[in-house]
Amino acid sequence: MSMDLNFWKYKEGATHNNNRVYELACCDGKIVEELERLPIDEILKKISSVFSDWTALDKNHYEKEDRGAFEIFTTSQIVRFDCYDMQEDDMNSLMDILIDFGCPLYDPQISTRFDSWTDR
Repeated sequence: MSMDLNFWKYKEGATHNNNRVYELACCDGKIVEELERLPIDEILKKISSVFSDWTALDKNHYEKEDRGAFEIFTTSQIVRFDCYDMQEDDMNSLMDILIDFGCPLYDPQISTRFDSWTDR
């Protein structure tokens, strides 16, 4: 099973249009005015640290036997993980990393952003 996990942070006071942001920023890689810039290098370092026992094919591709694989797509504003046959606890670890950076999960499979803990 594969799924993608998407993360971004809105600027304070910005209108939230999750589907638009997903399509433009996460799928097309475009810069979206209402989003904050993210510390992408710090995020990638944290991923590398948390998944240090996985094989890093490069800084954006990780795999581990019997645990699946994931690819990372970033712009200056978003982080997207394309997950392949991953276990739930590993995907939760990815989510926890981005939560630490103030970025809630958007799940396009159910068109829901899990941001009730943020200042909307």
